[in-house]
Amino acid sequence: MTENDPSAHDPAAPRHPETGQQAAQGGWAGSPYGDQAATPESGGTPQYSAPEPSYHAVTGADPSYGTQQTANPWSAQGAASGQTQQSVYPNPNPYAQAGPAGYGTPPAPPAQPKRSGGKLLAGVALVALLVGGIAGGAVGYLTGGTANGPVGNALDAPKPAQQTGNAPAGSVEAVAQKLSPSVVELQVSGQQGAGEGSGFVISTDGYILTNNHVVEVAANGGQIQAVFQDGKKAAAKVVGRDPTTDIAVVKVSGVNNLTPVEIGRSDDLRVGQSVVAIGSPFELAGTVTSGIVSSLHRPVRAGGGQGGQETVMDAVQTDAAINPGNSGGPLANMSGQVIGINSAIYSPQSGQGQGQGGSESGNVGIGFAIPIDQARRTADTIIKTGQAVQTYIGAQVTDAPQGGAKLGAITPGSPAEKAGLKSGDVVTKIDDRNIDTSDTLVAAIRTRAPDEKATFTLADGRTVEVTLGGQPVPAN
Repeated sequence: MTENDPSAHDPAAPRHPETGQQAAQGGWAGSPYGDQAATPESGGTPQYSAPEPSYHAVTGADPSYGTQQTANPWSAQGAASGQTQQSVYPNPNPYAQAGPAGYGTPPAPPAQPKRSGGKLLAGVALVALLVGGIAGGAVGYLTGGTANGPVGNALDAPKPAQQTGNAPAGSVEAVAQKLSPSVVELQVSGQQGAGEGSGFVISTDGYILTNNHVVEVAANGGQIQAVFQDGKKAAAKVVGRDPTTDIAVVKVSGVNNLTPVEIGRSDDLRVGQSVVAIGSPFELAGTVTSGIVSSLHRPVRAGGGQGGQETVMDAVQTDAAINPGNSGGPLANMSGQVIGINSAIYSPQSGQGQGQGGSESGNVGIGFAIPIDQARRTADTIIKTGQAVQTYIGAQVTDAPQGGAKLGAITPGSPAEKAGLKSGDVVTKIDDRNIDTSDTLVAAIRTRAPDEKATFTLADGRTVEVTLGGQPVPAN
């Protein structure tokens, strides 16, 4: 025998505490401490050498056990591989009991040899817990099938009664049932490309309200097709659109007796109230999501970051999931009344609101909707005249260094000039709403109707009453 002979025996080598066998070089065969682990008697700390986890894509099971050269000592595969495994319980089982069914008084367990450092005891305790849990489960299963009657199986149980009746009032389900028949998917195409978005029916004869950026590509000789909840399709054409508020109206032909939505109001919304969004995100028509009103009066440029200051809207912010394709779809309260038009989402890439049609950014819990009060007024004007009217004061505006909106050039004959506003004036409040930026001022004006009166508070303490004006939005 040589010094490196693995079969060599050293009389001074420690012996296995239960089998009496001496450890071959590298540890006991089948030891839970691995091939190179320190022996319990040596006082060394066991070094576990488990394989890297490789979980099954479906079950989460680790397929590495049973396939390695050294099988998992705690698995059935280890036994099948022919490796000798030492039971944590000495034979005979000290818990086996005499009697007809193996029950009786258990003999006292044999005294265990002392272990140095207590590390082996800790390891055995851990293994006993693991194996004990498995054995306990097996005993419970056998007992459940004998002493406690037959084993129950959920697959053998009859189906529960089918759901009947209406959805509970005020639930997301009830809102979806009420609104879904009125929501359409709009498929658009034109010389500059193609896309899709959402819209909702506002009249039985086929008027549909949506975003301007949804149908813009088809505004000049393009095609629009509306797809309804039941799968029916109808051609549509643009009636009128307003890029400054990102609102458009289209009308379908060849269909009758459509189901219009119930329009609510947005001037009494409260932060935290529940809302539901319906639309066609990523062409998944009829998708329903829910959330809350996260904030109100959020200045956002319509059509995303590409829009200028003239497109700022006074948005309703929501955390209801809104994604590309939701644009133009309704945001509703829990009575199923439309309180906004989903229009934009926050894009972390650019830090600005992004129009649904122009960005593939996904939902991050920050979406924006046009208040329905503003959309209703614009849509009504478009249907009656074919052209939108924009509320304005006739002054250029920039951010003031100390906060507020600083007025620039004043248009002669404009509402601002008639009210006595001057270039250089800094607006800090409109009525009871604080104005911290120029976009906030534009949004506050846009949400109001032409001919309304508003009190402007200036940084020097003066107040000026302004009668807001209205001007047609050029058709293009």
